[in-house]
Amino acid sequence: MRSSRVLPPRIHLDLYADDRAAEVARLMELGAREVEWSGRPADADYVILKDPEGNRFCVVDTSEH
Repeated sequence: MRSSRVLPPRIHLDLYADDRAAEVARLMELGAREVEWSGRPADADYVILKDPEGNRFCVVDTSEH
């Protein structure tokens, strides 16, 4: 039985990548899934993902920073 998500999250990581799209694709191949959030700005420089256990993390685009 899978437990519900813990609030607040146990841990939250921000991963920084020069090629965010490639990193998100690689992580999704490993089992991550994108998290939809209505509060995310349209021009956000990050994507929210969750691992197979439900832990959320962001992949931040560093190519323009």
